[in-house]
Amino acid sequence: MKILVVSATEHELNLSNTNLRNNTTRDNIDILISGIGIASTVYHVTRELMQKKYDTVIQAGIAGSFTNNLNLGETVFVGTDTFGDSGIEETGMLKNLFASGLANENDFPFTNGWLVNRHRILNNGLLKTVKAITVNKITDDKKQIEERVNTFSPQVESMEGAAFHYVCLNMNIPFLQVRSVSNAVGERDKTKWKMTEAISNLNNNLNEIIQVLSQ
Repeated sequence: MKILVVSATEHELNLSNTNLRNNTTRDNIDILISGIGIASTVYHVTRELMQKKYDTVIQAGIAGSFTNNLNLGETVFVGTDTFGDSGIEETGMLKNLFASGLANENDFPFTNGWLVNRHRILNNGLLKTVKAITVNKITDDKKQIEERVNTFSPQVESMEGAAFHYVCLNMNIPFLQVRSVSNAVGERDKTKWKMTEAISNLNNNLNEIIQVLSQ
């Protein structure tokens, strides 16, 4: 099982973590730091997958949560993701790519407007599976947050997830997006975030996922 682990930053993928560091000393685990945001993710992940063959690609990172049903520090699988701020904004309202008529919601790799992951491990109960959106900018604007919730009903958001799904679906490679909740969406007071716990849990769960995949 040849696995590529992708993270936007080295900080999220805590390479001082002993288990993960030991995993990467084996020939079957590679690490890619793809950079923050949609464009950087698309470029670096595509470039890596064009150069090497992998059995599974895992994106690991932190996320903001829209719901109280997820605890700060909790790790989840993202089953469905989409681009949450792409489209047309008119009279203060955002129409996404599909509602605005700019794209067909079932044009590959989209299914009803979502980038859906059907990896078998999502059904084994290891982690909760959630719905996410991917945004170009993180905001604390209450109106914009409410708009995203009303449009997509997401549970978490990131700045890279949908781009990762888009590349892997197009390249027909099995993938997993793993996120740990560091903060509530819109909460900019960093003292209320659980960054340390989120990164620790993310890496512990990532090691567990790698072990399951390698069995």
